[in-house]
Amino acid sequence: MSADPGSPPERPPRGRDARTVGLARAFEWYAEAMRLWRRGPLTFSALALAILAANVALELLPRAGVVAAQLVLPLLECGLLYASLAADRGDRPRLRHLVAIVGARPAAIAAVVVAGSLVFAAEAIVALEAGSVDLLAPGSSASEIAPGSLLVIYAAGMLTSLPLTFVPFAALFDGLGFRDAFAASFEAFTRNALPLVAWGALSFALLIVGLLSSGVGLLLALPWTAAASYAAWKDIFGVR
Repeated sequence: MSADPGSPPERPPRGRDARTVGLARAFEWYAEAMRLWRRGPLTFSALALAILAANVALELLPRAGVVAAQLVLPLLECGLLYASLAADRGDRPRLRHLVAIVGARPAAIAAVVVAGSLVFAAEAIVALEAGSVDLLAPGSSASEIAPGSLLVIYAAGMLTSLPLTFVPFAALFDGLGFRDAFAASFEAFTRNALPLVAWGALSFALLIVGLLSSGVGLLLALPWTAAASYAAWKDIFGVR
Protein backbone atom coordinates (compact mmCIF):
# COMPACT_ATOMS: atom_id res chain seq x y z
CA MET A 1 0.00 0.00 0.00
CA SER A 2 1.29 3.40 -0.91
CA ALA A 3 1.90 5.96 1.78
CA ASP A 4 0.17 8.51 -0.40
CA PRO A 5 -3.48 7.59 -1.01
CA GLY A 6 -3.63 10.03 -3.90
CA SER A 7 -0.83 8.40 -5.89
CA PRO A 8 -1.80 6.12 -8.80
CA PRO A 9 -1.76 2.34 -8.42
CA GLU A 10 1.08 0.30 -9.80
CA ARG A 11 0.65 -0.10 -13.54
CA PRO A 12 2.20 -1.98 -16.44
CA PRO A 13 4.35 0.19 -18.71
CA ARG A 14 1.90 0.02 -21.62
CA GLY A 15 -1.37 0.23 -19.77
CA ARG A 16 -3.92 -2.52 -19.29
CA ASP A 17 -6.08 -4.53 -21.68
CA ALA A 18 -9.84 -4.29 -21.25
CA ARG A 19 -11.73 -7.53 -20.74
CA THR A 20 -15.39 -8.37 -21.27
CA VAL A 21 -17.64 -8.74 -18.21
CA GLY A 22 -21.29 -9.67 -17.75
CA LEU A 23 -24.32 -7.41 -17.55
CA ALA A 24 -24.91 -8.17 -13.86
CA ARG A 25 -21.54 -6.64 -12.99
CA ALA A 26 -23.13 -3.18 -13.21
CA PHE A 27 -24.96 -3.93 -9.97
CA GLU A 28 -21.80 -5.33 -8.39
CA TRP A 29 -19.99 -2.07 -9.21
CA TYR A 30 -22.53 -0.18 -7.16
CA ALA A 31 -22.25 -2.72 -4.36
CA GLU A 32 -18.50 -2.09 -4.35
CA ALA A 33 -19.19 1.66 -4.44
CA MET A 34 -21.17 1.35 -1.21
CA ARG A 35 -18.22 -0.40 0.44
CA LEU A 36 -15.86 2.39 -0.59
CA TRP A 37 -18.33 5.12 0.39
CA ARG A 38 -18.65 3.72 3.89
CA ARG A 39 -14.95 4.41 4.42
CA GLY A 40 -15.78 8.12 4.72
CA PRO A 41 -19.37 9.09 3.88
CA LEU A 42 -19.13 12.59 5.32
CA THR A 43 -15.93 13.37 3.44
CA PHE A 44 -17.36 12.00 0.20
CA SER A 45 -20.39 14.25 0.66
CA ALA A 46 -18.17 17.22 1.49
CA LEU A 47 -16.26 16.68 -1.75
CA ALA A 48 -19.54 16.53 -3.67
CA LEU A 49 -20.73 19.70 -1.94
CA ALA A 50 -17.54 21.53 -2.95
CA ILE A 51 -18.06 20.47 -6.57
CA LEU A 52 -21.69 21.61 -6.55
CA ALA A 53 -20.75 24.90 -4.89
CA ALA A 54 -18.11 25.55 -7.55
CA ASN A 55 -20.70 24.86 -10.23
CA VAL A 56 -23.16 27.33 -8.71
CA ALA A 57 -20.46 29.97 -8.29
CA LEU A 58 -19.34 29.67 -11.90
CA GLU A 59 -22.94 29.92 -13.12
CA LEU A 60 -23.05 33.44 -11.71
CA LEU A 61 -20.60 34.52 -14.41
CA PRO A 62 -22.38 34.88 -17.78
CA ARG A 63 -20.78 32.84 -20.57
CA ALA A 64 -17.26 33.12 -19.16
CA GLY A 65 -18.42 31.15 -16.13
CA VAL A 66 -19.85 28.38 -18.31
CA VAL A 67 -16.61 28.11 -20.24
CA ALA A 68 -14.58 28.13 -17.02
CA ALA A 69 -16.81 25.41 -15.61
CA GLN A 70 -15.84 23.07 -18.45
CA LEU A 71 -12.20 23.52 -17.42
CA VAL A 72 -12.62 23.41 -13.65
CA LEU A 73 -15.47 21.01 -12.85
CA PRO A 74 -14.09 17.90 -14.61
CA LEU A 75 -10.86 18.35 -12.67
CA LEU A 76 -12.64 18.80 -9.35
CA GLU A 77 -14.80 15.75 -10.02
CA CYS A 78 -11.62 13.67 -10.22
CA GLY A 79 -11.31 14.31 -6.51
CA LEU A 80 -14.02 11.70 -6.01
CA LEU A 81 -11.96 9.21 -8.03
CA TYR A 82 -8.84 9.87 -5.94
CA ALA A 83 -10.99 9.51 -2.81
CA SER A 84 -12.30 6.17 -4.09
CA LEU A 85 -8.73 5.02 -4.72
CA ALA A 86 -7.74 5.97 -1.17
CA ALA A 87 -10.75 4.18 0.30
CA ASP A 88 -9.93 1.08 -1.72
CA ARG A 89 -6.43 1.05 -0.23
CA GLY A 90 -7.81 0.98 3.30
CA ASP A 91 -7.22 4.69 3.86
CA ARG A 92 -9.96 7.31 4.09
CA PRO A 93 -11.08 9.91 1.57
CA ARG A 94 -9.76 13.35 2.42
CA LEU A 95 -10.70 16.87 1.40
CA ARG A 96 -7.29 17.34 -0.18
CA HIS A 97 -8.29 14.81 -2.84
CA LEU A 98 -10.36 17.61 -4.37
CA VAL A 99 -7.13 19.13 -5.71
CA ALA A 100 -5.07 15.94 -6.04
CA ILE A 101 -5.15 16.26 -9.82
CA VAL A 102 -2.93 19.35 -9.60
CA GLY A 103 0.06 17.00 -9.48
CA ALA A 104 -0.97 15.10 -12.62
CA ARG A 105 0.79 15.35 -15.98
CA PRO A 106 -0.45 18.09 -18.34
CA ALA A 107 -1.51 15.47 -20.90
CA ALA A 108 -3.63 13.71 -18.28
CA ILE A 109 -5.28 16.98 -17.23
CA ALA A 110 -5.97 17.80 -20.88
CA ALA A 111 -7.58 14.38 -21.42
CA VAL A 112 -9.90 14.89 -18.45
CA VAL A 113 -10.90 18.38 -19.60
CA VAL A 114 -11.51 17.33 -23.21
CA ALA A 115 -13.61 14.33 -22.14
CA GLY A 116 -15.74 16.58 -19.93
CA SER A 117 -16.06 19.17 -22.68
CA LEU A 118 -17.28 16.56 -25.16
CA VAL A 119 -20.08 15.61 -22.77
CA PHE A 120 -21.04 19.25 -22.32
CA ALA A 121 -20.96 19.82 -26.08
CA ALA A 122 -23.43 16.96 -26.58
CA GLU A 123 -25.70 18.41 -23.89
CA ALA A 124 -25.49 21.88 -25.44
CA ILE A 125 -26.41 20.59 -28.91
CA VAL A 126 -29.37 18.59 -27.59
CA ALA A 127 -30.48 21.56 -25.47
CA LEU A 128 -30.68 23.75 -28.57
CA GLU A 129 -32.50 21.11 -30.59
CA ALA A 130 -34.87 19.80 -27.93
CA GLY A 131 -35.71 22.92 -25.98
CA SER A 132 -34.18 25.87 -27.82
CA VAL A 133 -31.99 26.43 -24.75
CA ASP A 134 -28.54 27.97 -25.05
CA LEU A 135 -26.46 26.46 -22.26
CA LEU A 136 -23.85 29.15 -22.81
CA ALA A 137 -26.35 31.92 -22.15
CA PRO A 138 -27.05 33.48 -18.74
CA GLY A 139 -29.99 31.98 -16.88
CA SER A 140 -29.59 28.54 -18.44
CA SER A 141 -29.24 26.71 -15.14
CA ALA A 142 -31.21 23.54 -14.49
CA SER A 143 -33.89 25.46 -12.59
CA GLU A 144 -34.62 27.56 -15.72
CA ILE A 145 -35.09 24.60 -18.10
CA ALA A 146 -38.37 22.71 -18.57
CA PRO A 147 -38.28 19.32 -16.77
CA GLY A 148 -38.84 17.35 -19.98
CA SER A 149 -36.05 19.12 -21.80
CA LEU A 150 -33.77 18.72 -18.80
CA LEU A 151 -34.26 14.95 -18.80
CA VAL A 152 -33.40 14.76 -22.50
CA ILE A 153 -30.32 16.93 -22.01
CA TYR A 154 -28.98 14.89 -19.11
CA ALA A 155 -29.74 11.64 -20.92
CA ALA A 156 -27.71 12.85 -23.91
CA GLY A 157 -24.85 13.75 -21.61
CA MET A 158 -24.96 10.35 -19.91
CA LEU A 159 -24.95 8.45 -23.22
CA THR A 160 -22.06 10.54 -24.51
CA SER A 161 -20.08 9.99 -21.33
CA LEU A 162 -20.22 6.17 -21.48
CA PRO A 163 -17.42 5.68 -24.07
CA LEU A 164 -15.39 8.28 -22.13
CA THR A 165 -15.90 6.76 -18.68
CA PHE A 166 -12.38 5.43 -18.30
CA VAL A 167 -10.45 8.34 -19.80
CA PRO A 168 -9.61 9.82 -16.35
CA PHE A 169 -8.50 6.44 -15.01
CA ALA A 170 -6.36 5.67 -18.04
CA ALA A 171 -4.78 9.11 -18.00
CA LEU A 172 -4.38 9.63 -14.25
CA PHE A 173 -3.96 6.14 -12.81
CA ASP A 174 -2.50 4.18 -15.72
CA GLY A 175 -0.34 7.01 -17.04
CA LEU A 176 -1.44 6.68 -20.66
CA GLY A 177 -0.96 9.52 -23.10
CA PHE A 178 -3.81 11.70 -24.35
CA ARG A 179 -4.70 9.62 -27.40
CA ASP A 180 -4.12 6.25 -25.71
CA ALA A 181 -6.38 7.20 -22.79
CA PHE A 182 -9.30 7.78 -25.16
CA ALA A 183 -8.48 4.63 -27.13
CA ALA A 184 -8.43 2.51 -23.98
CA SER A 185 -11.75 3.91 -22.80
CA PHE A 186 -13.42 3.37 -26.19
CA GLU A 187 -12.12 -0.19 -26.36
CA ALA A 188 -13.47 -0.93 -22.89
CA PHE A 189 -16.86 0.45 -23.89
CA THR A 190 -17.10 -1.55 -27.12
CA ARG A 191 -16.35 -4.74 -25.18
CA ASN A 192 -18.74 -3.91 -22.35
CA ALA A 193 -21.51 -1.81 -23.85
CA LEU A 194 -24.36 -3.61 -22.06
CA PRO A 195 -23.00 -3.46 -18.49
CA LEU A 196 -21.87 0.13 -19.00
CA VAL A 197 -25.29 1.15 -20.34
CA ALA A 198 -26.85 -0.53 -17.30
CA TRP A 199 -24.43 1.35 -15.04
CA GLY A 200 -25.30 4.55 -16.89
CA ALA A 201 -29.02 3.92 -16.37
CA LEU A 202 -28.49 3.43 -12.64
CA SER A 203 -26.36 6.58 -12.50
CA PHE A 204 -28.98 8.53 -14.45
CA ALA A 205 -31.69 7.40 -12.02
CA LEU A 206 -29.55 8.55 -9.09
CA LEU A 207 -29.02 11.91 -10.79
CA ILE A 208 -32.75 12.42 -11.25
CA VAL A 209 -33.47 11.50 -7.63
CA GLY A 210 -30.77 13.94 -6.56
CA LEU A 211 -32.29 16.73 -8.63
CA LEU A 212 -35.80 15.99 -7.37
CA SER A 213 -34.53 16.36 -3.80
CA SER A 214 -33.53 19.97 -4.53
CA GLY A 215 -29.96 18.86 -5.02
CA VAL A 216 -29.51 17.36 -1.55
CA GLY A 217 -29.50 13.84 -2.94
CA LEU A 218 -26.58 14.77 -5.20
CA LEU A 219 -24.36 14.71 -2.13
CA LEU A 220 -24.84 10.94 -2.25
CA ALA A 221 -25.43 10.42 -5.96
CA LEU A 222 -22.16 12.00 -7.08
CA PRO A 223 -19.88 9.96 -4.75
CA TRP A 224 -21.76 6.73 -5.42
CA THR A 225 -21.56 7.17 -9.18
CA ALA A 226 -17.86 8.08 -9.04
CA ALA A 227 -17.03 5.13 -6.78
CA ALA A 228 -19.02 2.79 -9.03
CA SER A 229 -17.07 4.00 -12.07
CA TYR A 230 -13.87 3.29 -10.13
CA ALA A 231 -15.14 -0.22 -9.39
CA ALA A 232 -15.99 -0.67 -13.07
CA TRP A 233 -12.48 0.40 -14.09
CA LYS A 234 -10.91 -2.10 -11.69
CA ASP A 235 -13.17 -4.89 -12.89
CA ILE A 236 -12.90 -4.34 -16.64
CA PHE A 237 -9.16 -3.65 -16.63
CA GLY A 238 -8.30 -6.31 -14.07
CA VAL A 239 -6.78 -3.93 -11.53
CA ARG A 240 -5.83 -5.63 -8.28
